[in-house]
Amino acid sequence: MLKVFNTLSNKKEEFQPLQKDNVKIYVCGVTVYDLCHIGHARSSGVFDVIRRYLMFKGYNVTFVKNFTDIDDKIIKRSNEKQMDWRELAANFIAEHDADMDSLNILRPDHTPKATDYIKQMIQMCETLIEKGFAYESNGDIYYRVQKFEEYGKLSHRKLEDMMAGARIEVSVKKENPYDFVLWKASKPGEPSWESPWGQGRPGWHIECSVMSEDLLGLPFDIHGGGKDLVFPHHENEIAQSEAACGCMFSKYWIHNGFVNVNQEKMSKSLGNFFTIRDVLKEFDAEIVRYFLMTTHYRSALDFSQDHLLEAEKSLNRIYTMLDEISRFNAGKKGVDITKEAEKMKETFMDKFQTAMDDDFNTPEALAAMFEVIRETNRLLGSKPNKISFPALQEAVQDVFKVILDVLGIVKYTPEKWFRINLSISEEELRQKIQDRADAKKDKNFELADSIRQELKQQGIELLDTIDGTIYRAVKIRNL
Repeated sequence: MLKVFNTLSNKKEEFQPLQKDNVKIYVCGVTVYDLCHIGHARSSGVFDVIRRYLMFKGYNVTFVKNFTDIDDKIIKRSNEKQMDWRELAANFIAEHDADMDSLNILRPDHTPKATDYIKQMIQMCETLIEKGFAYESNGDIYYRVQKFEEYGKLSHRKLEDMMAGARIEVSVKKENPYDFVLWKASKPGEPSWESPWGQGRPGWHIECSVMSEDLLGLPFDIHGGGKDLVFPHHENEIAQSEAACGCMFSKYWIHNGFVNVNQEKMSKSLGNFFTIRDVLKEFDAEIVRYFLMTTHYRSALDFSQDHLLEAEKSLNRIYTMLDEISRFNAGKKGVDITKEAEKMKETFMDKFQTAMDDDFNTPEALAAMFEVIRETNRLLGSKPNKISFPALQEAVQDVFKVILDVLGIVKYTPEKWFRINLSISEEELRQKIQDRADAKKDKNFELADSIRQELKQQGIELLDTIDGTIYRAVKIRNL
């Protein structure tokens, strides 16, 4: 039984989709004025795993993630670059997609852009005005928060308490300091669209309300995003959508925790953020993806090079085991491990699903995977016979198919993994291996050992097998 933590109720709840076999998810995407950073990677990774696990459990999942392609930051950046705002947004959408592809994030079923929904946003504004939830003031449209009795139910705040301690700048345009903008009158030179209230552009909050309703219908199952979106963005989405439709907006609200650097929230304002591109210059994307799952999604994730190095070591351990089992030569004699192999797989599936059913607990799911690695190494050490060895191979194969399908990691073959870690060219390595073989043939064991040691210092371990000399490479880093 899958349980998810619902921000709306502030507790774990049994997951029961609105339609028996179908799940509809909307996740707030990025504002496309810059390259994506590790915070974006975390949110994308979290909801990718959630989506994958729901698919693994047999649900038909419709996944929507938007792009905000008109915004103050986009306008400012386009002016700085002396570049058309549409071209700027299109460029950073393409860069976003490239980053997410590298992290093995599944593409959403729908990726709506805010500017494709201007007409529907105007219509929602008109509906809210007609129902008394919004009002016009000098070309701006504001939402009347006091009109919506449940305002604050997602963030668990009371409007009267917020107003009592308000430090919000008072605007003569607003009836209440907490009223928020639905439609902005445009300034000279800004992108704008014609509306009943003159030239203007949408506010941020209304975009997601309109796009999610159009693509998923109301209500839908899961609305997600970073913890920083709970208030005011998601709170305001609820107020707009539920006032306009008179129905529930989303049944479950899921929010991922922040990424911290030195115990401080990573943010551009603090100057302590890292783009995905910067990190991928030093670490393979699979290392980054693995690292993102080492902490439960609702907890803060502590970003550091040390933690990335630990993730890399874990993956090296995984691929070493897979390499061992692929090269293992079972004999006619030996122990029968059929039942133990089947039991290992069964135990993994139980522990993996128990972990993931408990609010998508990826650290516990990874722990279940490492139990398989330990047990596999033990079984290999017990010298399985040729008849039962295929049972172990099949069990490991099945386990890691689940790991790839749900967690999106261990996508390489061992050969490819160790190859990408090479510090020298494959051609140069082959020559070194041949030189060592020639030295051993000539009984020049001192030279053969020196070649082995030279390669070891470069992170390349040579192993002599009955099939010839193979290698395993790890990165040598100067951090």
